[in-house]
Formats: sequence, structure tokens, C-alpha cells
Amino acid sequence: MKKYLSLFIFSIIFILNTNHAFSISPETFIKSTVNKAAKTLSSNISKEERIEKLKEIAKETVDITGLGLYSLGANRKGLSKEKLTNYQIVFKEYFLKSFSSRLAEYSNPEIVVNSQKRINENYTIVSSTLIATDTKPEVKIEWRVYTKNPENLLIRDLIIEGLSLARTQKEEFSSIINSNDGQIDALIKNLSEFDN
Repeated sequence: MKKYLSLFIFSIIFILNTNHAFSISPETFIKSTVNKAAKTLSSNISKEERIEKLKEIAKETVDITGLGLYSLGANRKGLSKEKLTNYQIVFKEYFLKSFSSRLAEYSNPEIVVNSQKRINENYTIVSSTLIATDTKPEVKIEWRVYTKNPENLLIRDLIIEGLSLARTQKEEFSSIINSNDGQIDALIKNLSEFDN
């Protein structure tokens, strides 16, 4: 009986370890994401179709909810559930429009993923390079990947040549709120009126 019990426990441990081993690495996750985006950008479709496909990629790979909360910072304290939900809905639409319309301007970007560095159990930084072209210089890009759930990796930030896009956005949002007497409604209005 003990023999079979030991075999059963060993089998469970093996299965768990095997599942974990097959979890995609942050580096592979970014390579896959970059390849999907590049394929979309180089495809022979309209700009509007590219934008829609890029939005779908963002929904699958970016932690839009987490990014929205981070961007709001301390300003989310004291907000009613209804107002916070309204902000999150508006932020998601703003983010997807902003992200996809900017990226759609690139015809065929070549990004090489170089390495990954585990910061802690929640975050890994993946380093990459946007290859220079005749008209654009080389750009260093670091991807901050949220790795708490190894089965569902998500991008939390892009650090371009040392500049955190999430932090920059947080500062912009804070400035809008502060210049409007601390009213988040001004930010929500600003985001909802964002145009490509």
C-alpha cells in the first residue's frame, strides 16, 4: 500500500513539475508577442484592420487593468466603486486606441530579444533592441513582465532608452487631476475625448 501511495505522490509531483516546466518563459513570451505584432504590421491589409488586430494582441498580452490602476496612483484612494469602474472602462479604450494607432505607423519593425533578468517572483525584465533603419536609429527597449502567474504572463511596462512609459503616463495623469482641483472626472473626460 505504501509503495502505491509513494508512486501516486511521485506522479502528482512529476505532473506539477512538468506543467511548470512547460510554462512559457518571459523571453519567449515577448518574442511571440513581437512576432505577432510584426506579422500584423507587415501584412497587406488596411491601417484600420492593422489597428484592430493590434488591439487584440494588446488585450491578450498587456495587463491593462493593472497598468490603469498604476497610472491612477494614489488618486484612486477614496474613489467610489462606480467611479473607479468608469475610469477603468475609459482607460482601456484610451490605451487600446493610443497603443494601436501609434504602433500601426510602423511598416515592418525588427525587434531582437536579447535576454531576460528575473527581478523577483513577480517581475522579469526582458531586454530587446529595435534595429536601426535608414531613417530611424537603434532603440533599446525593456519589457517589464508580470510573472506572478507563470501560466498567464502579462506586460506591465515598456522602458524605452531608460524611460518608463508607465511612470510617464502616471505623471501625466496626476498633472491633469492636480490642475483640476483633484477631480478625477477631468481625467476621465480627457481620456474619453482622446482621438487617434
